[in-house]
Amino acid sequence: MAAAGAILVATLNQIEGSIRPGVSTGELDLMAERFIRSRGGLPTFKGYRGFPGSICASPNDMVVHGIPGPYRLKGGDIISIDVGVTLDGWVADAARTFAVEKVTDEAQNLLRGTEQSLLAGVAQCRPGNRMGDVSSAIQTVAEEAGLSVVRSLVGHGVGRSMHEDPQVPNYGKPGKGPLLEQGMVIAVEPMMTSGGAAVRVGGDGWAIFSEDSSQAAHFEFTVAVTASGPKVLTPWHVPVDAASPDLLAEGVVSAG
Repeated sequence: MAAAGAILVATLNQIEGSIRPGVSTGELDLMAERFIRSRGGLPTFKGYRGFPGSICASPNDMVVHGIPGPYRLKGGDIISIDVGVTLDGWVADAARTFAVEKVTDEAQNLLRGTEQSLLAGVAQCRPGNRMGDVSSAIQTVAEEAGLSVVRSLVGHGVGRSMHEDPQVPNYGKPGKGPLLEQGMVIAVEPMMTSGGAAVRVGGDGWAIFSEDSSQAAHFEFTVAVTASGPKVLTPWHVPVDAASPDLLAEGVVSAG
């Protein structure tokens, strides 16, 4: 799964280098598929329950599950890119939300707060903790940043299938929920909005939007629960001030 994660992170880095005004989400999808296959992987999302893309590309008020197509990025947009890679039958799943050129202070806070909530949740992925410890940590950081947790969407277990038990909510109470055990692998994926928490499904049956049209962000890691603590299998470089010192010390994320 770590090998699949390495391909996935390289794919996200390729996409990040192409995020600019005028680029279509369809072009990003084609680039991602070609890159994943060139590394010996398979795009997990393509064909999953009929989904037509290799990535999910969700701009602005679209929370998740955006079908790549003709939409062209504009300066001031934010765009969430969710990617799955299968290698030798094992799946890795991760997402990042990118700013397209200069964005508003509100958007910057949304991206920063959502990413920080992910790191807070990952720090709780330790044997003996409960899922509620992960969920509560995510919720606390997000709400302290003034963000709303999308409660109808959750993270999940991941392994030979993309969606496995247990569910990983982004809100909850410490000490509650399933026990985290050594060897478990979960996709921790905060989905937040700068407005309300309610969402609606788009006309294509896939895209999920914020009900009030507020901007949304999505960050996700595939995380293994190990005897020595959380091990992120899809790490990317994050600014030092956005990362938990504990995670940096343990090598879970790298300072960029």
